[in-house]
Amino acid sequence: MAVKKWQKKPEEGAPTWMITYSDLMTQLVVFFVLLFSFSVINQQKFQQFIASYQGMGILDGGVSPIVETEPAPSNYPENLQTPEAAVALARAQEMMQTYQTVKNFLTANGLESEVEVRYEDRGIALDIKERILFDSGRADLKPEARQLLDKLSGLLSRLPNEVKVEGYTDNRPIHTVQFPTNWELSTARAARVVRYFIEEHHLQPDRFMAIGYGEYHPLYPNDSPEHMAENRRVVLLLGVTGSQQTQGKEVYKNAP
Repeated sequence: MAVKKWQKKPEEGAPTWMITYSDLMTQLVVFFVLLFSFSVINQQKFQQFIASYQGMGILDGGVSPIVETEPAPSNYPENLQTPEAAVALARAQEMMQTYQTVKNFLTANGLESEVEVRYEDRGIALDIKERILFDSGRADLKPEARQLLDKLSGLLSRLPNEVKVEGYTDNRPIHTVQFPTNWELSTARAARVVRYFIEEHHLQPDRFMAIGYGEYHPLYPNDSPEHMAENRRVVLLLGVTGSQQTQGKEVYKNAP
């Protein structure tokens, strides 16, 4: 009787549950790669991210180098991700346009020596020195001040911005019946400028605000006559318009 030779049973393939597990892991990888692609990609972090999956045997092969290409021209910033960012963009664009308009106006009218313009976080500031507008210790406009304000009213009439008129003094104390302190003097000067624009040139009153800061926000230390003269000033601060928030939201809504 022949003896049947025992043969080793061939090994079976991977269990069937491995197929489902492999599909699940592939889907998870795709899901996380998609999530990652929605954010701003950092090349080094992305390579580390893919390498971590290769180390676990989930992805095969090496990492393809990320080729940086020139972005397609766009009218929208890449980081325009929230309405707040869009509002900030609209505000910055508006302020830059206003700044250029003011610079061009001052140059065309020969006012650079009388009015200094600067860009601030608060808006566009026009500095007018006290010697041009007022006599020392007084809040009555000088004749040459009226001529200057007449010209500036032409600028303000073209702009939609709110106008905050700020009065500043040096640190020399004042004690008069009309002006007990520099608070009263600086506020009265700011209010006088506002009234001139409204009463003489019929600009909208609800655009204006008058504020007095006294001696407490100097440009320079009050340690010399020159610095004290620089600190005595009236500032016209052009703020953002009421439409900048609406414009920003429109930019955000229409962004790709």
